[in-house]
Order: sequence, then C-alpha cells, then structure tokens
Amino acid sequence: MIATTARVVSAADGIAQVESTEKSGCGGCASREACGVSGLGKFFSHKRKTIPVQCDADVRAGDELNLSMEEGELLKAGLLAYLLPSVLALAGAGIATAFGLGDVGAALGAANGMALGFLLGRWTGWVPQMNAQKLR
Repeated sequence: MIATTARVVSAADGIAQVESTEKSGCGGCASREACGVSGLGKFFSHKRKTIPVQCDADVRAGDELNLSMEEGELLKAGLLAYLLPSVLALAGAGIATAFGLGDVGAALGAANGMALGFLLGRWTGWVPQMNAQKLR
C-alpha cells in the first residue's frame, strides 16, 4: 500500500480537489543549503497542482486526507502509460524497417506507434483506484 497525506483545496459533489502536503524529496533534506540540486526543488515547489479525488467523507477546504493506493494499481498505470506506447513505438519502427522504408520511415513508424499507444491508453478509460480517508 502506497500512502500520502494531502490537503483539500475544494470539495463538491463527492469530488475533492487536493494538493500534497509533504515536502518533495529534493529540497527536503538537512543538507539543502550545500546542495545545488535543491534549487530545483525550490523552483518547482511553487507549482503544486491539485488533483481530483473521489471522496465520500464530508470534507471542506483545509481538511487533510490520507490517500492510499495498492501497488498493483500503480504498476498497471505505469504499464499503460509507459510500456504500451514504448512497445508500440518499437513495433512501428520494426514494421517500417521490414517494409524497407529507411530511417525516416522507421522514425515515422515509431512516432505513429507511440501515438497509438497513448491513444489506446486514453481510450481504455482506466483510472487507478485511490482510497481517501479523512484525518482527525
């Protein structure tokens, strides 16, 4: 089980818009003054995005939620978002090469395969199931 804490920004109709309350890995350690990479954490930390989460509990802006997800759900999401387009890109390049279309044909075949992979992932409509429990 993967879990994190999130703060509710807004809630309506059983959907809560939440943002992470935990520090990112970069910029969160004790040596951030001596580390050049921590500047990236400071730069990107202001750009937190909210995500919609199905929440049956009565929540208001400012409430904290414990969000959890099974590891299998995260694995399925990774396979659908990354592996499927990559495999189809290789297949597209291989098919173009088999037909003797050269390097440009292989690149176009790879691009078409990757685009098809992204579209198939989108068309499935599958979304990982996340559990939300109100803290306190």
